[in-house]
Amino acid sequence: MFRLSQYMRELIAPTPLKPARKPAAPVVIWNLIRRCNLTCKHCYTTSADIDFPGELTTPEIYTVMDDLKAFKVPVLILSGGEPLLHPDIFAISRRAKAMGFYVALSSNGTKISKDNIDEIAEMNYQYIGVSLDGIKSTHDAFRRVAGSFDEALRGVELCLDKGIKVGIRYTLTQDNYHDFPALLQLMDDHDIDKFYLSHLNYGGRGNRNRKDDAHFARTRTAMDLLFETCYAWLAAGKDREFVTGNNDADAVYFLHWVRRRFPEQAEHIQAKLMQWGGNASGVNVANIDNLGNVHPDTFWWHYDLGNVKKRPFSELWQDVSDPVMAGLKSQPRPLEGRCGTCHYQAICNGNTRVRAMQTTGNVWAEDPGCYLSDDEISPATV
Repeated sequence: MFRLSQYMRELIAPTPLKPARKPAAPVVIWNLIRRCNLTCKHCYTTSADIDFPGELTTPEIYTVMDDLKAFKVPVLILSGGEPLLHPDIFAISRRAKAMGFYVALSSNGTKISKDNIDEIAEMNYQYIGVSLDGIKSTHDAFRRVAGSFDEALRGVELCLDKGIKVGIRYTLTQDNYHDFPALLQLMDDHDIDKFYLSHLNYGGRGNRNRKDDAHFARTRTAMDLLFETCYAWLAAGKDREFVTGNNDADAVYFLHWVRRRFPEQAEHIQAKLMQWGGNASGVNVANIDNLGNVHPDTFWWHYDLGNVKKRPFSELWQDVSDPVMAGLKSQPRPLEGRCGTCHYQAICNGNTRVRAMQTTGNVWAEDPGCYLSDDEISPATV
């Protein structure tokens, strides 16, 4: 995840370069349940409104939670499917909070209602992310349920009314590119805390629908608008967060933007970005699916490292006998093609390996989602 607003603030008020903080354990995105009331085109879990056999029971979830805490996992992002459909979501959330985890909820928003908003507020989630993939009919077509936009926006508004930190999650594709400016305006109109732009990753239905991925020219236009909007709002004192995900080339593209707009700050920003280090799959971000399988991140459901019913997460995560995990944790990674010759590996770290694996069968091949030109990754730009 590229925390754009963090680096944009460095342009406005630079801070000294300090030693990099290395987390003791990864952020864990945990798909507690696969059931969902929507069937989104880009769903990496291929969820549906049915029961999926073999899911972790609540006692099993608690056992895993104890191991995660002992392993010093700092953050749990509770996801699905739709996590609010899990019958014990509030009990699980309450226990996680009591154990001292930073706890976030990843929802489609449609199940946040007047009937449960008080209980949601009582949970005191540090953050709730709600998916909005366009305005009205665009979103509804993406989510394949009429009226889902209105229901999701209602969920956002209920959270805002309760003072809950809430954000929009938006996946950029050819189908919804045209609504991106309107979503930024919606964020401003509702004074929403956070905007997360996700590039399409090739997992689940997202892999089957990768033909709808945004054309590179459109991706660059969207990123330019995001950069300008973020800078303008922060400079105006609007304290909002902007992050992007599933394309670590965003950080390199941002550096080029800084070189054009704020050349005197480019060296400082480059040093900060190199300290961040780019893609963290298999290192600082992990995924546990509804069955208990462990993955390098949420888009690796086609590749698991073992199951928490048989081995603790803490053991699985440190086991580098798996060649993919060994490669993901190595510095530098054994990258090939354009990624292997790119002079910004220290910033991007090879981008998202899933797209390479899904399109070529080779996890270390160049990422077909990198929208940077050959000139932009050449030594001349370093």
